[in-house]
Amino acid sequence: MEMVIKSVIALCMFVGGVLTEHRIQSSMSDCLKGKRVAERNKSSNIQYMCGKVQAELEQNVDGSIAIKKIIKDK
Repeated sequence: MEMVIKSVIALCMFVGGVLTEHRIQSSMSDCLKGKRVAERNKSSNIQYMCGKVQAELEQNVDGSIAIKKIIKDK
């Protein structure tokens, strides 16, 4: 798959202020639901944020699409 850059809704996890993980969400509503679930079990140095981001996307082996790299947040 060639490099695709697209605006997507992402649920991002920061550990100690550093972005460590990001996942595409189908809508802001789904992202906020995921954030609430994740925050129920988090430790004190983990923060979750939802937002619309410009991202480089890649196709996984199973055919799903994932964020390879966040270019900028909106």
